[in-house]
Amino acid sequence: MLVELCVQNCFDELRDSEETRVIYNDAQVPLETWENWFSAWLEFNQFEAPKEHSGYEIALRLTNDAEIHSLNSQYRHQDKPTDVLAFAALEVDSPDFEQDDSPLYLGDIIISVETAFLQAQQQGHTLLTELAWLSAHGLLHLLGWDHPDDESLERMLKQQVTMLNQIGISIDIN
Repeated sequence: MLVELCVQNCFDELRDSEETRVIYNDAQVPLETWENWFSAWLEFNQFEAPKEHSGYEIALRLTNDAEIHSLNSQYRHQDKPTDVLAFAALEVDSPDFEQDDSPLYLGDIIISVETAFLQAQQQGHTLLTELAWLSAHGLLHLLGWDHPDDESLERMLKQQVTMLNQIGISIDIN
Protein backbone atom coordinates (compact mmCIF):
# COMPACT_ATOMS: atom_id res chain seq x y z
CA MET A 1 0.00 0.00 0.00
CA LEU A 2 1.48 3.33 -1.08
CA VAL A 3 1.50 6.08 1.53
CA GLU A 4 3.09 9.40 0.71
CA LEU A 5 3.87 11.22 3.90
CA CYS A 6 4.93 14.83 4.22
CA VAL A 7 6.63 15.09 7.61
CA GLN A 8 7.46 18.57 8.84
CA ASN A 9 9.88 18.44 11.73
CA CYS A 10 10.00 21.83 13.35
CA PHE A 11 13.17 20.92 15.27
CA ASP A 12 15.41 23.68 13.97
CA GLU A 13 12.96 26.40 14.93
CA LEU A 14 12.20 24.81 18.32
CA ARG A 15 15.67 24.16 19.74
CA ASP A 16 15.65 26.95 22.31
CA SER A 17 17.44 25.23 25.19
CA GLU A 18 19.49 22.15 25.93
CA GLU A 19 16.37 20.42 27.32
CA THR A 20 14.32 21.01 24.17
CA ARG A 21 17.29 19.95 22.00
CA VAL A 22 17.35 16.59 23.80
CA ILE A 23 13.58 16.16 23.45
CA TYR A 24 13.52 16.96 19.75
CA ASN A 25 16.58 14.85 18.98
CA ASP A 26 14.75 11.89 20.54
CA ALA A 27 11.71 12.62 18.36
CA GLN A 28 13.49 12.37 15.01
CA VAL A 29 11.80 9.34 13.48
CA PRO A 30 12.98 8.38 9.98
CA LEU A 31 10.49 9.03 7.17
CA GLU A 32 10.56 5.35 6.21
CA THR A 33 9.43 4.40 9.74
CA TRP A 34 6.51 6.84 9.60
CA GLU A 35 5.52 5.51 6.15
CA ASN A 36 5.70 1.90 7.36
CA TRP A 37 3.55 2.71 10.39
CA PHE A 38 0.86 4.51 8.41
CA SER A 39 0.83 1.82 5.69
CA ALA A 40 0.37 -0.92 8.29
CA TRP A 41 -2.36 1.04 10.06
CA LEU A 42 -4.31 1.81 6.90
CA GLU A 43 -4.12 -1.83 5.86
CA PHE A 44 -5.14 -2.99 9.35
CA ASN A 45 -8.13 -0.62 9.34
CA GLN A 46 -9.06 -1.97 5.89
CA PHE A 47 -9.23 1.53 4.50
CA GLU A 48 -8.93 1.37 0.74
CA ALA A 49 -8.46 4.31 -1.56
CA PRO A 50 -10.89 4.61 -4.43
CA LYS A 51 -9.60 2.87 -7.56
CA GLU A 52 -8.77 6.17 -9.25
CA HIS A 53 -6.15 6.92 -6.58
CA SER A 54 -2.74 5.28 -6.33
CA GLY A 55 -2.56 5.34 -2.52
CA TYR A 56 -2.70 7.91 0.25
CA GLU A 57 -1.12 11.18 1.23
CA ILE A 58 -0.94 12.49 4.80
CA ALA A 59 0.71 15.60 6.20
CA LEU A 60 2.33 15.16 9.63
CA ARG A 61 3.69 18.16 11.53
CA LEU A 62 5.71 17.74 14.70
CA THR A 63 5.67 21.02 16.57
CA ASN A 64 5.69 22.67 19.99
CA ASP A 65 3.04 23.64 22.54
CA ALA A 66 2.89 27.28 21.42
CA GLU A 67 2.00 26.42 17.82
CA ILE A 68 -0.51 23.69 18.70
CA HIS A 69 -2.06 26.03 21.31
CA SER A 70 -2.62 28.60 18.58
CA LEU A 71 -4.17 26.01 16.23
CA ASN A 72 -6.32 24.53 19.00
CA SER A 73 -7.61 28.00 19.88
CA GLN A 74 -8.26 28.94 16.26
CA TYR A 75 -9.96 25.74 15.08
CA ARG A 76 -11.42 24.14 18.22
CA HIS A 77 -11.91 27.26 20.38
CA GLN A 78 -9.88 25.60 23.13
CA ASP A 79 -7.45 28.14 24.61
CA LYS A 80 -4.79 25.63 25.60
CA PRO A 81 -2.20 23.34 24.05
CA THR A 82 -3.14 19.77 23.24
CA ASP A 83 -1.22 16.67 22.26
CA VAL A 84 -2.60 16.02 18.77
CA LEU A 85 -4.88 17.68 16.25
CA ALA A 86 -6.24 16.07 13.10
CA PHE A 87 -7.84 17.83 10.17
CA ALA A 88 -9.55 15.30 7.91
CA ALA A 89 -9.61 16.22 4.23
CA LEU A 90 -12.38 13.73 3.51
CA GLU A 91 -14.79 15.69 5.73
CA VAL A 92 -14.33 18.87 3.70
CA ASP A 93 -16.35 19.53 0.58
CA SER A 94 -13.81 19.90 -2.16
CA PRO A 95 -14.13 20.38 -5.89
CA ASP A 96 -13.91 17.32 -8.09
CA PHE A 97 -10.42 16.96 -9.46
CA GLU A 98 -9.55 15.00 -12.54
CA GLN A 99 -8.81 11.40 -11.82
CA ASP A 100 -5.08 11.29 -12.35
CA ASP A 101 -3.97 8.31 -10.27
CA SER A 102 -2.65 10.64 -7.58
CA PRO A 103 -2.69 9.64 -3.91
CA LEU A 104 -5.89 10.34 -1.96
CA TYR A 105 -5.19 13.18 0.47
CA LEU A 106 -6.47 12.13 3.91
CA GLY A 107 -5.54 15.27 5.85
CA ASP A 108 -3.17 16.75 8.42
CA ILE A 109 -1.98 15.46 11.78
CA ILE A 110 -0.22 17.92 14.10
CA ILE A 111 1.55 16.66 17.23
CA SER A 112 3.11 18.72 20.01
CA VAL A 113 6.40 17.00 20.77
CA GLU A 114 6.61 18.93 24.07
CA THR A 115 3.28 17.52 25.28
CA ALA A 116 4.14 14.09 23.87
CA PHE A 117 7.38 14.11 25.86
CA LEU A 118 5.58 14.96 29.12
CA GLN A 119 2.90 12.32 28.48
CA ALA A 120 5.54 9.70 27.72
CA GLN A 121 7.20 10.44 31.07
CA GLN A 122 3.84 10.26 32.88
CA GLN A 123 2.95 6.97 31.18
CA GLY A 124 6.41 5.46 31.73
CA HIS A 125 7.20 4.79 28.07
CA THR A 126 9.43 6.30 25.40
CA LEU A 127 8.80 9.39 23.34
CA LEU A 128 8.81 7.16 20.25
CA THR A 129 5.93 5.14 21.71
CA GLU A 130 3.99 8.31 22.53
CA LEU A 131 4.54 9.70 19.02
CA ALA A 132 3.26 6.43 17.54
CA TRP A 133 0.27 6.52 19.92
CA LEU A 134 -0.65 10.08 18.97
CA SER A 135 -0.11 9.43 15.26
CA ALA A 136 -2.44 6.42 15.40
CA HIS A 137 -5.02 8.55 17.21
CA GLY A 138 -4.73 11.28 14.59
CA LEU A 139 -5.03 8.77 11.74
CA LEU A 140 -8.20 7.32 13.22
CA HIS A 141 -9.68 10.83 13.23
CA LEU A 142 -8.70 11.22 9.56
CA LEU A 143 -10.53 7.95 8.87
CA GLY A 144 -13.71 9.21 10.53
CA TRP A 145 -13.38 7.94 14.09
CA ASP A 146 -14.46 10.25 16.90
CA HIS A 147 -14.92 10.02 20.66
CA PRO A 148 -17.80 12.24 21.82
CA ASP A 149 -18.51 9.93 24.77
CA ASP A 150 -16.68 7.51 27.07
CA GLU A 151 -17.82 4.41 25.18
CA SER A 152 -16.56 5.62 21.80
CA LEU A 153 -13.31 6.84 23.41
CA GLU A 154 -12.77 3.37 24.90
CA ARG A 155 -13.29 1.75 21.46
CA MET A 156 -10.87 4.20 19.89
CA LEU A 157 -8.20 3.64 22.54
CA LYS A 158 -8.48 -0.14 22.10
CA GLN A 159 -8.09 0.31 18.34
CA GLN A 160 -4.95 2.38 18.96
CA VAL A 161 -3.47 -0.33 21.18
CA THR A 162 -4.09 -2.87 18.42
CA MET A 163 -2.58 -0.54 15.82
CA LEU A 164 0.58 -0.11 17.88
CA ASN A 165 0.79 -3.88 18.30
CA GLN A 166 0.70 -4.10 14.49
CA ILE A 167 3.99 -2.17 14.33
CA GLY A 168 5.63 -4.01 17.22
CA ILE A 169 4.96 -1.50 20.00
CA SER A 170 3.35 -2.82 23.14
CA ILE A 171 1.47 -0.32 25.27
CA ASP A 172 -0.67 -0.51 28.40
CA ILE A 173 -3.48 2.05 28.65
CA ASN A 174 -4.65 1.13 32.12
